[in-house]
Amino acid sequence: MFSAFSKAFAQLQEPSFRRVFWLGLIGSLAVFVASWVVIGVGFAYWDLPTIDLWITDVDLDRVKEVFGGIGVLILSWILFPAVITFVIGFFLETIADAVDARYYPGLGAPRRQSIGEIILITLKFSAIAVFLNILTLPLLLALIFTPFYPFVFYTVNGYLLGREYYELVAHRRIDPRDAKHVRKNFSGSVFVAGVVIAFLMTIPIINLLAPVVATAAMVHLVERWRARSGAIG
Repeated sequence: MFSAFSKAFAQLQEPSFRRVFWLGLIGSLAVFVASWVVIGVGFAYWDLPTIDLWITDVDLDRVKEVFGGIGVLILSWILFPAVITFVIGFFLETIADAVDARYYPGLGAPRRQSIGEIILITLKFSAIAVFLNILTLPLLLALIFTPFYPFVFYTVNGYLLGREYYELVAHRRIDPRDAKHVRKNFSGSVFVAGVVIAFLMTIPIINLLAPVVATAAMVHLVERWRARSGAIG
């Protein structure tokens, strides 16, 4: 595991990695900015009354602005792994090809995936990720200032990210049915890899590089797992 991520970080200097990084970053920021604009416009047109309490008046519009802004930032941070993974999924092939060219030149061309297959996998993951994160959001907010918050956050996102990055990479060289069998054989390792990826995505600055690093590292891990399982492309 350590070797796979070390090799991934070492390859960040390559032009193909830098190009995908900027595309992923710009795409993700565009998604969040668009979301913030929509939410901001919605808040602007959502008028709330002032409540007359015994001690003082409470301006609900002011409360909405303060706590609404905080809520948007928290939600953006929680959903960041899903959004940037969705964006980077469309550029996966560039990263994986670069890793193959440097470390696995003898493997030959990967299994041909249709655009429809790639989009379906990416959309499926994104939908599940967003749904599961929103579903667990009340629990995460309730635990945000407790020691249990990291456990819940990394468990949920570790499972999602491990499975998604595995499928995005494994399906390049393994038939989906065989890929599922390999994943079950190494389910624990896939989960641990996902937790590492989720952890990287919560570190400022590093989280911007995390999707690229995760993709490259998963190429190494999938090659190791499929060799042990005897799976062929």
